[in-house]
Amino acid sequence: MGPMDTGADFGIEDLRSVLLLGSAVLLLAVVAVRISTRSGLPSLLLYLLIGVGLGESGLGIQFDGGRLTQALGYIALVLILAEGGLSTSWRHIRPSVAPAALLSTVGVIVSVGVVGVAARFVLHLDWVSALLVGAVLSSTDAAAVFSVLRSVPLPRRLTSLLEAESGFNDAPVVILVTALASVAAGDSDAGPLFLAGLAVYELVVGALLGIAVGWLGTKLLRRYADTSSALFSIGVMAVPTMAYCVATYAHGSGFLAVYVAALVVGNSSLPHKAATRGFATAMGWLAQIGLFVLLGLLASPSELGRWIVPAVVMGLVLLLVARPLSVVVSATPFGIGWREQAFLSWAGLRGAVPVVLATVPETSGASSLAWLFDLVFMLVVIFTIVQGPTMPYVARRLGVIDAGATLDLQLESTPLERLNTEVVEVQIGDESRMAGVEVYELRLPKGANVALVLRGEQSFVPERSTVLRRGDSLMVVVPSALRDAAEERLRAVSQQGRLAGWLEPGKRPPVSRTARERGQRRRDGSLD
Repeated sequence: MGPMDTGADFGIEDLRSVLLLGSAVLLLAVVAVRISTRSGLPSLLLYLLIGVGLGESGLGIQFDGGRLTQALGYIALVLILAEGGLSTSWRHIRPSVAPAALLSTVGVIVSVGVVGVAARFVLHLDWVSALLVGAVLSSTDAAAVFSVLRSVPLPRRLTSLLEAESGFNDAPVVILVTALASVAAGDSDAGPLFLAGLAVYELVVGALLGIAVGWLGTKLLRRYADTSSALFSIGVMAVPTMAYCVATYAHGSGFLAVYVAALVVGNSSLPHKAATRGFATAMGWLAQIGLFVLLGLLASPSELGRWIVPAVVMGLVLLLVARPLSVVVSATPFGIGWREQAFLSWAGLRGAVPVVLATVPETSGASSLAWLFDLVFMLVVIFTIVQGPTMPYVARRLGVIDAGATLDLQLESTPLERLNTEVVEVQIGDESRMAGVEVYELRLPKGANVALVLRGEQSFVPERSTVLRRGDSLMVVVPSALRDAAEERLRAVSQQGRLAGWLEPGKRPPVSRTARERGQRRRDGSLD
């Protein structure tokens, strides 16, 4: 297959090949999720490898459109950020907004400085180019992080901080990369103070316009809420997309506007939430698959080999020095402990964003930095392979696993939305004191009930006297107004056992030997 042709000669005969290839890629992407689950690698890395396999060293598709890749990459990032904002609970991330904002600004500056110094001497670059390398590598990737952490129950503060950081940090990084690329191309001679002022202006304008567009969009959607859920979902996705356009026209940060507008819409009391989130998630996945396959197509395997050593060196500086230092500077003032800081440092996965930003210097006219794409591509692949599979292990070793963590379920075919009711899934882990507790001893708020227990390959409706065991998954149906109270109660029982609420917070009851033996038999399933 020859070079990709996007001209007027494209006809119905070519459509068959494109649709066949596209459908095959999507089916492979679905299969990649299962491979990802078993291997611990982010599925997005597998999508990147699919793109490489389709490229010049595989099926022979030749693609060399840096400007087109950048444009399509920005579209994909808009959809990914919109999905992230729509699915994020403001109530959950609100305590983490301040440290996340600091990590996304001051932390980014620290990371850029450290990596820039390393690039200056390791890659023998001038200071502008070295700082540009640091800026390109300083953005974490939400999709890569959470594709690994879906099965790892983290404390809410850690999860919220990672969510908020990944939503916020794209905006300042894009501003910094664009400004430094202009300087490197000779189109600007702006000094540090001007660049700092420009960044502040763009972030403030982006945030304010994101709030405004999100609020106006919510008002409009609420007026026409009686339309079909499918059509309503399209309208919801249109709001953050419009926020991007409005912000960029006003020379503000479009990416920050997208995320903020999506947060506003997603946390408003709009109907069709299950359908809306399902559609947004599908759009996010489609954007991620397309983006990573496209980036894989753009890579030239024959040119990547010589960048392995520089990528490893720069990646080690980023992973072991720059990221931990930025986390320490940003998280310490908020009382975040060293174990959580260590995990945040390790969880700073790089993914699509740095690879997309690596195309900016060349499209801005800095042709001498065309090699940056190959360096960043190799760094992302190598360190995703290193960090991804080890992240659950690191979380366990650092003791940041939360046995009482809860996960949302999206149920499409139920009347729960009309009843203003939600479903919460609770996993009983090895360290949870919920094991051995009978269902009635949970003492959930009135109106909340354990509707189903999943035990191994079986599921059943529990009775009041059913004894919970390690490894059980509970489906708890709870009125929306009681969601917080039910979660707090489940968390307390997981930490303190059946006497939770009768003890001081954090204190465990004294247990006699007889009680310990009886509890152990219950947990092992020998006493029902």
